[in-house]
Amino acid sequence: MVSGILRGAAAGAAGVTALDAVTYADMAGRARSTSETPQRTVATIARRIGHPVEGDSDTRANRLTGLGALSGIATGVGVGAAFGLLRDIGLRPPIWAGSLLVGAVAMVAANGPMAVLQVSDPRTWSTADWIADIVPHIAYGFTTYAALVAMDGAG
Repeated sequence: MVSGILRGAAAGAAGVTALDAVTYADMAGRARSTSETPQRTVATIARRIGHPVEGDSDTRANRLTGLGALSGIATGVGVGAAFGLLRDIGLRPPIWAGSLLVGAVAMVAANGPMAVLQVSDPRTWSTADWIADIVPHIAYGFTTYAALVAMDGAG
């Protein structure tokens, strides 16, 4: 069981790399700025639990940028770990279905808190916004699930 979780965490880390690469390629290609929703989500959560992120304007912004990125990594590694465990106990859909399932769960795990905290409202997103979110999550799902499948004989 632990080995499944560890394999899943490693697969999730690979998936995060794929998601980031696709996102940064999109940013470079369309010359779009980075999303501020991860930072705003972290700031909202920190404030609500009574530990607001401190510092002057620049210091606070820099901390939130780092914390926002780290929250994305934690989400990706955590989703990978969960699917590593699920795969270890017998959930083994075909690669196309597993990839889409992993990507969809990661997308909900990333966007759900933003919606619940009213940091972002996916109902108001444009088609371009949805594509910019879906495509990297598909890359995450495929990379994560393909890594899990490839590691089946490992360990």
